[in-house]
Amino acid sequence: MTAFISHTTIDCANAYELSEWWKPVLGYVDVDGDPNLPGHEECMILDAETGHQLLFIEVPDTKTGKNRLHFDLRPREGTRDEELDTLLAHGATIVADLRGKYGPGTAWVVLADPAGNEFCILRSESEVAAAPPPAPH
Repeated sequence: MTAFISHTTIDCANAYELSEWWKPVLGYVDVDGDPNLPGHEECMILDAETGHQLLFIEVPDTKTGKNRLHFDLRPREGTRDEELDTLLAHGATIVADLRGKYGPGTAWVVLADPAGNEFCILRSESEVAAAPPPAPH
């Protein structure tokens, strides 16, 4: 038996506000014919290019620990550090800065959205391709 992932669901206190926060971060849009509005308890957004969907659902409990699942994001354009600056200006907060942990130009930064959900920003594909290969052990 096999199945496929229909969408990714994120529990939150305010579905509309969090879906609006994530739309510009990911370049996602509302689903045609199903706009997200203030007060909606469920808000779906999608990547018009890939069709991936995120569903934000309001729940009464608050986040109490580390996420068991999180997003690893790569910039569509530019560099990790440029995207990090954009995310911080948009309201993300740094949880852990691991840049350079595995040598110059490596690693990622762990961030949190306004609801405390953690996610990582990685180097762009062009940064990874331009990096020298690791030294042999």
